[in-house]
Amino acid sequence: MDAEMTSRERITCALRHEEADRVAIQDSPWTTTIARWRREGLPAKVSPAEFFDYEFVRLGADLSFRFPTKMLEETDEYRIHMDANGRTLKNWKGSTSTPMLVDYKVKTRDDWEQHKHRLTADPSRINWDAMEQGYKRAKEQGKFFCYSGGAGYQASTGKISLEHMLMAMAADPEWIKDVIDTGVEMTLGLFKMLIDEGYEFDGYWCSDDLGYRNGLMFGPQEFRDLVMPAHKRLCDFCHENSIFAILHSCGNFNEVVPELIEIGWDCLQPLEVKAGMDVIQLKREYGDKIAFMGGIDVRVMADGTDEELEDEIGKKITISKENGGYIYHSDHSVPDNVSFPRYRGVIELVHQYGSYMR
Repeated sequence: MDAEMTSRERITCALRHEEADRVAIQDSPWTTTIARWRREGLPAKVSPAEFFDYEFVRLGADLSFRFPTKMLEETDEYRIHMDANGRTLKNWKGSTSTPMLVDYKVKTRDDWEQHKHRLTADPSRINWDAMEQGYKRAKEQGKFFCYSGGAGYQASTGKISLEHMLMAMAADPEWIKDVIDTGVEMTLGLFKMLIDEGYEFDGYWCSDDLGYRNGLMFGPQEFRDLVMPAHKRLCDFCHENSIFAILHSCGNFNEVVPELIEIGWDCLQPLEVKAGMDVIQLKREYGDKIAFMGGIDVRVMADGTDEELEDEIGKKITISKENGGYIYHSDHSVPDNVSFPRYRGVIELVHQYGSYMR
């Protein structure tokens, strides 16, 4: 390998299990992390994506119920608002964290039947100006261009109460199947609309958190009966259109990795270390069948010694990049206890150990 590749070429090689010039780089720093980095040297008006040359461009559409949003309460410490899915959320100011879910508009099957008509694909869900600008920029810069949209279990829990959904997966699975299928139909409808307008996508980035710290959010049979068919529809559509299918799932989903391969996902991301995901073990067991993105422990980024950080990155990337099939990403997102100089060191190590040049 003698010449530097474009991001599109580099990621395509990884997803085809071929060695490129180096491992591709993508990441997700928190908003408060970016604010810290600006205080520590990240230039004003330069995003981390630009500074560190992240290699994906992801654009999607509005997949919400499109309820009117409104502020319900605001203090010096927090805000409580209703979002476009009808969820009442409490967010703390000055920190990046998962918001507290206070209430949902849609809790029951009757609520669902009343509002599901809102979830249809139509052109007004797409910001066409932003899509055109992002697409043009991605093509000019040689980036890997992705349609981005959650579908499946997690997208459904954004619309109905998690508690009610988990109970209904056992007690009323036909309802949950309808919820999941409705979301998939809308997602694919918008995806097809963009393709028909001439947008050429390299990948589909689907967010569907299947696990928590200790395992799946639900039983493996519920996954096979309710989630797996929806995932297969997504992957089949991608492959029929020569598009790579990438699944983002937080938590521990080791139990269903074989099923995710069977469905047709081309890459799994972000491989949360603290939840028990091990990129080296996954590479050894499944590396000839599926690609991986992530698995670099942010706790080591934040608190490890220089030697521990180099060992974390060096060992994992050296093994994971063999014969292609690996893209760098943190094991979730980069929190604000990782300094700008420290993260620059992370990316330097990724370039050092991620090179295929001989």
